[in-house]
Amino acid sequence: MSPVFDATTTASELVTHYAAQIKGKVILTTGVSPKGLGANFVLAIAKAQPSLLILAARNPSKADQTARDIEAASPDVKTKIVELHNDSLASARAAATTVLSWADVPSIDVLVNNAGIMASDYKLSSDKIESQFATNHVGHFLFTNLIMEKLLAAESPRVVNVSSDGHRLSHIRWDDYNFDNGKTYNRWTAYGQSKTANILFSRSLAEKLSSKGLLSHSLHPGVISTHLGDHLVEFDSLKDADRSLGNKEGWEDFKWKTPDQGAATHVFAAFEPSLKDNNGTYLENSRVADPNVETVKPWATSPVEAERLWKLSEKLVGQEFSY
Repeated sequence: MSPVFDATTTASELVTHYAAQIKGKVILTTGVSPKGLGANFVLAIAKAQPSLLILAARNPSKADQTARDIEAASPDVKTKIVELHNDSLASARAAATTVLSWADVPSIDVLVNNAGIMASDYKLSSDKIESQFATNHVGHFLFTNLIMEKLLAAESPRVVNVSSDGHRLSHIRWDDYNFDNGKTYNRWTAYGQSKTANILFSRSLAEKLSSKGLLSHSLHPGVISTHLGDHLVEFDSLKDADRSLGNKEGWEDFKWKTPDQGAATHVFAAFEPSLKDNNGTYLENSRVADPNVETVKPWATSPVEAERLWKLSEKLVGQEFSY
């Protein structure tokens, strides 16, 4: 019988549990700045001797620092770095071209789309897409699909999309995803839209590519103190947003996790063998989230919404991906 995991489970504990599944794997992770969740994830799994950790980051110098931290703790683990600005379609294409050009990396076992921003001020990307939607979803959508051939070349490929229970804050704003050029913008609504997109993206990947052996899951890591919210003076505006929507979170205290606990569901999503029976699902606290217990909004699990987002994403990136 598999052990029962919960909110207190750590990535370090799960790496020991999944050591056999991690050893020898090639794992690509986006958003690996030091002390962030992505860095905690790769540092944890490095202890189980993957064959290669590919670090994708906006700032190569920060990725290089994480690579040095990996080398110091796990000197036998190889790393590669690729520059990726998720809010730029040109950068996503360039990064994918780089990864595809690596003849010494014929396949990628796990892709963890971890990079993201949270509740930022209104801004359009260089491609005229609201920045949170562009960074958290659209860039990952394009990059993932462009390197799909290397994922499908793996024996049991997985794509993990790091979402949040913040998806509760908004469905996809189909006719106004850019917030009327900022006129209707709310930082938390925009964040919620992007996190809903992460969940729907995993559902679509599972639906379209399960026949080719691909697993995809999304997850809520928990509430962790990282640099993601450094620009926010306080979170009262989040409480206000939840209360206006009638969400219980508007009246509850945050349940904080340590960084090691925060990266645990990353590890579970990437390596838990039984997830093959739950393809496309949303995870929390290192288990499949239960809508009767955890916050799982129906707009984030609808196959109709998932397909509609896929079509919108194709339109935004100017390329179709038919599987």
